[in-house]
Amino acid sequence: MTRLFYLLLITCLLAGGCASTQELSNDPRDPWERFNRGVYTFNDTLDRAIIKPVATGYRAVTPEFAEEGVSNFFSNLDDFRVAFNNTLQFKFLDAVSDVGRIIVNSTIGLLGFIDVASDMGLEKHNEDFGQTLGAWGFGTGPYLVLPIFGPSNIRDTPGKVVDHFTWPPTWADIKHRERSILIGMNVVNTRAELLQVEEKIEEIIHDRYIFIRDAYLDRREFLVNDGEISTDDELYKELEE
Repeated sequence: MTRLFYLLLITCLLAGGCASTQELSNDPRDPWERFNRGVYTFNDTLDRAIIKPVATGYRAVTPEFAEEGVSNFFSNLDDFRVAFNNTLQFKFLDAVSDVGRIIVNSTIGLLGFIDVASDMGLEKHNEDFGQTLGAWGFGTGPYLVLPIFGPSNIRDTPGKVVDHFTWPPTWADIKHRERSILIGMNVVNTRAELLQVEEKIEEIIHDRYIFIRDAYLDRREFLVNDGEISTDDELYKELEE
């Protein structure tokens, strides 16, 4: 499986994006576009062959209330990472609120399956180490598509490493098998949440690569600047909401 993975990735890269017929956009934010398109095509092929079918099946057999509970559970785990990064950004009131969310949802909310904290007025925040680096003054750098992990940039890529090690299942005292199950469930659940959005954008986009790239970069700008975004395209704002 590992050899097949790397063989497919190398083939896509050498083929310049697996024979993509799209012209390069020459966007200054994406100087490695040819390489990125190759990795994107690899990721898209893997997604369509494995991840999307699994996510579609998961959504088909999982009751809506159960799917919402699973999403709440992983959102609760994410609050540990959010609290950590709010602290690093000196947003201490938000960090206290994050810790409050963890306590309430982990107890009254049954390990986070029920989002009691939001009903109590404790707002869900969205912070990661890439945003923390942005808050510290680090520039975005060129856009970069990572194998498996997808859209990123030079600043966010090392941030993903820190985010991995601050996610509770990574450092919690649990067995490797249980950790792998949690990671797999999180991937499938996240992919299932994107299915409806994907259906909407497929009807209006011409180049899926460009749409994903621009939406990612605009969203990261939005998050790093705490809600301020320079793009005039209302579609990206609607997707963020």
